[in-house]
Amino acid sequence: MRIWLPAAAVVLAAAAGATAANPVVVMDTSMGTIKIELFADKAPLTVKNVLAYVDDKFYDGTIVHRVIPDFMIQGGGYTTDKKLKDTRPPVKNESGNGLSNVRGTIAMARTGDPNSATSQFFINVTDNPRLDKTYPRGDGFGYCVFGKVIDGMDVVDKIKAVKTGVQPLEAKTPAGTKVMAPRDDVPLDNVVIKSVRRADTK
Repeated sequence: MRIWLPAAAVVLAAAAGATAANPVVVMDTSMGTIKIELFADKAPLTVKNVLAYVDDKFYDGTIVHRVIPDFMIQGGGYTTDKKLKDTRPPVKNESGNGLSNVRGTIAMARTGDPNSATSQFFINVTDNPRLDKTYPRGDGFGYCVFGKVIDGMDVVDKIKAVKTGVQPLEAKTPAGTKVMAPRDDVPLDNVVIKSVRRADTK
């Protein structure tokens, strides 16, 4: 039996669905375009934080500064001259949201402090359950998954194959000053994040 809804009800239902839908961002890189769904329903604080950076165009002209081909690619914090960008305050770790660090998911990068994530993120290029909060031999805190690649995983795989080596990256000392220091797994040629935009405003 077919059920007919009044036109107004159809419009309201469509509006509710649009509001409930997770946001999508489009990351344009020097190696191609990656489209990412953000799980606002599972990691609301993290997604709000990331979208604030997106809306401020913070990620424009940053680089993918760390690539480990059997692990992940990381970006979102360094300029093309490998200097750290100033960030917003850290966001609470939402790693207990039930999402796992499987291939194609995007998660927040952080220091040893579980609540230290700011702007940097990584995309898992393989399944990495050891990064989950629930992993028995993990650090007990985990890394918060807040989205997944829905288009452009081929671009992620191209990025993970770039040549890397020891390169200088700016780092903060315990005193808060910035110094250049050698780091492993840095692409020898910059992989540039040209822009990140909400899909509905691109």
